[in-house]
Amino acid sequence: MPQDPVFPGDSEELLPAGHRVGEWTVTEPIGEGAWATVYAAHRTDRTDDGADDDADDTVALKVLPTTGLAPRQARQVAEAARRETELARTAPHPRLVRLLDTLVLAAPDQPSLDGATVLVMERARCTLRDLLATGVDEAEGTRIVTGICEGLAHLHRSGWVHSDLKPENVLIGADGEVRLSDFGLAIELTGTHGHGAPMGTPDYLPPERWKAPLGEHGVKVRTTADIWALGIVIHEVFAAGGRPFPGTTPTARCAAAQQYAEGRAALRLAAAVPPFWRALSADCLAPTHTARAPHTAESLLARIRAHRPDHPDRRPRRTLSPRLPYPRPRRRTALLALASCATVAATVTALWPHPGPSGQSAHVRVFNAERGCQDRTDRDPQCSLGLAVDPLRPYTADNVVPVRVWHDDTLDADCQLPAGLPVINEEDLASTLWYRIRLPGPTTGWLPAVRTRDRPALVPCP
Repeated sequence: MPQDPVFPGDSEELLPAGHRVGEWTVTEPIGEGAWATVYAAHRTDRTDDGADDDADDTVALKVLPTTGLAPRQARQVAEAARRETELARTAPHPRLVRLLDTLVLAAPDQPSLDGATVLVMERARCTLRDLLATGVDEAEGTRIVTGICEGLAHLHRSGWVHSDLKPENVLIGADGEVRLSDFGLAIELTGTHGHGAPMGTPDYLPPERWKAPLGEHGVKVRTTADIWALGIVIHEVFAAGGRPFPGTTPTARCAAAQQYAEGRAALRLAAAVPPFWRALSADCLAPTHTARAPHTAESLLARIRAHRPDHPDRRPRRTLSPRLPYPRPRRRTALLALASCATVAATVTALWPHPGPSGQSAHVRVFNAERGCQDRTDRDPQCSLGLAVDPLRPYTADNVVPVRVWHDDTLDADCQLPAGLPVINEEDLASTLWYRIRLPGPTTGWLPAVRTRDRPALVPCP
């Protein structure tokens, strides 16, 4: 069962007030977790009147000791520090907490500190959990969730999964802005997914993680894990900290989430959550990876921005239909969930092929970005793809033909529509090109260009 790592530690304060770490002087402890203890510190050489204060004058020191740990545990701590450093180096962003420096302590006279890694980070004013204790209004909640989505969208574009999104890891900076933090469990993607140790905070783990097989490299983790956690966080923000699944303990709440994922219980969100946010949270909490995959951080961010009253392109809000096994319409761009998909491996060209002779048809091969579905021969329904009835209508349950297709199926296309409803894939590559597919009998369906690597030259559809 996934759980937070618990390591043996010293109950005494590692760094007392006044202790010097590099150019910093510790002032007080901020918090403690399974991996590390965090302290507030200020620059040692600052003047008493604060005349030389700057943005980095007060920092947070995240101390990750390894003394007394078993070799495997010490490697896990070292790997957590490496991930935080690597992510900060390769994917900096205003919505991610800044890493200012990394130190390794040499303290042979203090065994508990000797060899500890210290991450010097910008200091936050508080965490989202702190704010939830006092309550936030809808306007403030909207601003906070927007910032979280901006941070997640950047992480996912950069090829990372946070893997431990929760209010404690959402910081509110001194400027009031949102910063995502604590990347010790972050996982770097290789294609559509990455692998990591079976760890995490139970209340925020997606249902599939509880039954995920443990392979040589760990469990498979995809960006949809962050989307599930986001759904929990959204509910907490607008329900005064209340969680969407009932139970007085994490074990009970996780059991309730499993019942929901297996179809044995309905999703019951708090009535206090405003309708727009109820719908957004419900989409994030789709019970399976496949159903959750269309709701990327980028597409959720677009919906939030369209909902905000100050957005210049805001359009009249539509009534949301009941939950369907297919994604709801998007503003401007429609993310067509034709597969159990994560990061699409193919780059889609924005140049349309020249039309071929009238009456010409061509073969197109279906491409499913989900690696696990590319080698299957059993035509698992979870790996099937849907074709749209009408490429000019939003993709909902009443706009899908009954015929399903699978990766590497060869289809007959008889014409192309260059200006259909835009479709955006998981790497934010968009296309409005669609191919009309001939199906058995009089039926036709529509395949978006993002779901094939072929580019046949066909006449425009009438």
